[in-house]
Amino acid sequence: MNWVTGPAGRGSGGHTTLYRIVKQLQNSGYLNRVYLYDPYAGDPKYYQGLAREHYGLTCEIGDIRDGMKDADALVATSWPTAYAVFNARCAGKRFYFVQDYEPYFYPVGTNSVLAENTYRMGFHGITAGRWLAEKLAREFGMQSDYFPFGCDTALYRRDPASKRSGVAFYARVGTPRRAVELGLLALELFAKRQPQIELHLFGERFDNLPFRVTNHGLVSPQRLNEIYNRCFAGLSLSLTNVSLVPQEMLASGCLPVVNDAVQNRIVLDNSYVRYAPLTPHLLAAALESVVSMPDFASVSKKASESVAPTSWNMAGAAVDRAFRVALRQAL
Repeated sequence: MNWVTGPAGRGSGGHTTLYRIVKQLQNSGYLNRVYLYDPYAGDPKYYQGLAREHYGLTCEIGDIRDGMKDADALVATSWPTAYAVFNARCAGKRFYFVQDYEPYFYPVGTNSVLAENTYRMGFHGITAGRWLAEKLAREFGMQSDYFPFGCDTALYRRDPASKRSGVAFYARVGTPRRAVELGLLALELFAKRQPQIELHLFGERFDNLPFRVTNHGLVSPQRLNEIYNRCFAGLSLSLTNVSLVPQEMLASGCLPVVNDAVQNRIVLDNSYVRYAPLTPHLLAAALESVVSMPDFASVSKKASESVAPTSWNMAGAAVDRAFRVALRQAL
């Protein structure tokens, strides 16, 4: 398998999922090769080192500018890499590992059109969750399989002894699809109504906010589990495909408040998620309803148990099946 991917710094959720799947397939007997495609011509050795040290890759990692070897499959992993895979001269059936609807990452213009056109390249899609597979089939006639979102329940787990006193918010301005500004407005309203509740931000540091908050910035998964276990609820917004955060919160017994959208309901499919319309007042009200629950401990325990069967092994097995069936059909 040749995987073509952009270089990643630390903390990339998309690369975390991608490389988890690569490692799962490697454990199932696949021979993986990762090729870095960087239009900005960064230092490939630096990014190779990060892929090994931070993401734990042990397979071959190369620079696409040096060419790719023939393979059974060539897998694009983002819209820029789709062009590299489309134009590659090596042998292999073309696949597209799609984790989000990337035209939504841009205002209507050249980049949104370039991203959209990759779904017309005739690749076989393997998508993160059912929403993307259905959307690509409906709007582009793209044949796709999907894998369920996983959760590392050995890492994210509920601590019955933890003292919960707060609300957490995943906030990264660099990803506009996470609606950070609306989330901060909701927290400002919530802080006025519930001043006794501690507020925790993670993902990015913010200055000069109009309410008292503990600003954690980018944290390790172990630290993140500790934050979740200090909170009744967590705010996690997504205007496109859902992030990994709500599943992690559930596993830790922290009830996620998520904007009410079709993609979030389809992918999460969990009765312990709290959905609210995407307005500051209604998001704040949803957070209030969680922190004021008289039976929170019982609900928290059940929420954690609801994702106990979820694992990245299941996700990897679904991707394995999708590859094997598609490759057999191509013979």
